[in-house]
Amino acid sequence: MPEGDAVYRTAAKLRAALDGRVLTRSDFRVPRYATADLAGRAVVTTVSRGKHLLTRLDDGQTVHTHLRMDGSWRIQAAGSHVRRGDVVRLILANDEWQAVGIKLGLVDLLRTDNEDQVVGHLGPDLLDPHWDAGHAERAAANIARHPETTIGEALLDQRNVAGIGTIWRAETLFLSGVSPFRLVEEVENLEKMMSLAHRLLDASKNNTGGPLTTGDQRPGRRLWAYGRAGRPCLRCGNKLIGGELGAQPYERVVFYCPACQPR
Repeated sequence: MPEGDAVYRTAAKLRAALDGRVLTRSDFRVPRYATADLAGRAVVTTVSRGKHLLTRLDDGQTVHTHLRMDGSWRIQAAGSHVRRGDVVRLILANDEWQAVGIKLGLVDLLRTDNEDQVVGHLGPDLLDPHWDAGHAERAAANIARHPETTIGEALLDQRNVAGIGTIWRAETLFLSGVSPFRLVEEVENLEKMMSLAHRLLDASKNNTGGPLTTGDQRPGRRLWAYGRAGRPCLRCGNKLIGGELGAQPYERVVFYCPACQPR
């Protein structure tokens, strides 16, 4: 599942291609909106909210999309052919560019005033441009409401805090010295953990130099734990462990150091 920083970068791509331009074509390939036609509407902007994307139009409508596990937005020159085999859910095009939504997990068209219907359930957004101590406090309070949940599961619950996926969960927990299997009630200083998660995503949100790799020294791109199962811990040298956490079908991969992150 895409992380909040990746969705943030996707929103930036959509803004660059669509903002301030009049749509010449829209093609909704989902049954509910098959007859919707947005041609003639101008795109105001696209913003990310956690892992959700909100493309706002000048007529007071919003196109809401979510990438889920495999979705993506591809920007092409207007009129370009879509690659054979791509499962296209939505195309938004203007005179210069077309944005092609592939394997989108969610596609909605709603009034901008009603965006809370699709994102109102989310916890504080780690990439909120106005993030402050109050956001960290609210996110920590949301997590603390479920003391018998593992912290690893609590961090992926977007109702608690929006934007964390398996990568930044692994990194946040490693740098906090907390096992993903530890219960929430056993974790100290959740506010500090939320502030750390914010700093990690904020440092990574504008990186466009390819996939995250272990040892990359650019801000937000060094991976301490994620994807390093069986390799030595960069802090203590012990072998990192990989596994799964969560009830089926919601289990997700975890990576941790048993020495630096004791249960």
